[in-house]
Amino acid sequence: MNDAEFEQLVVEGYDRLPEWVRAKIQNVALLIEYEPSAEDRRLQGLRDDETLLGLYKGIPLSERGEMYGVGMTLPDTITVYKEPTLDYADEECPAEESDETYKEHVRRIVAETVWHEFAHHFGMDEHEVRHREAERDTR
Repeated sequence: MNDAEFEQLVVEGYDRLPEWVRAKIQNVALLIEYEPSAEDRRLQGLRDDETLLGLYKGIPLSERGEMYGVGMTLPDTITVYKEPTLDYADEECPAEESDETYKEHVRRIVAETVWHEFAHHFGMDEHEVRHREAERDTR
């Protein structure tokens, strides 16, 4: 999958967020990188056999006080990592599947990653995000 196709899937993942959620998103840059940096891996406490599909960095909405945004305020970032996402899709999607089926696997993974990282932007910690994902998956 080329970079433009992957970028389009990230845009679609964002567009799949409910409108009321997108309306509340403030000062966030959505980025795409190939791999998590060594520093991000270290800060997240990852082992050599672990990786990230996405990463939120910033001040969650739930923690922003009334002084937030006074003066120069850099945006929070949500980064979606292309190579780990494609590796994960490769594990899930047998080689004999069609290109379109594979693309659907990647689309789903990206959409879930975007949802997960924006949940952090709204102030959910990892435990709460996983709990809500489990609830959503049982519906």
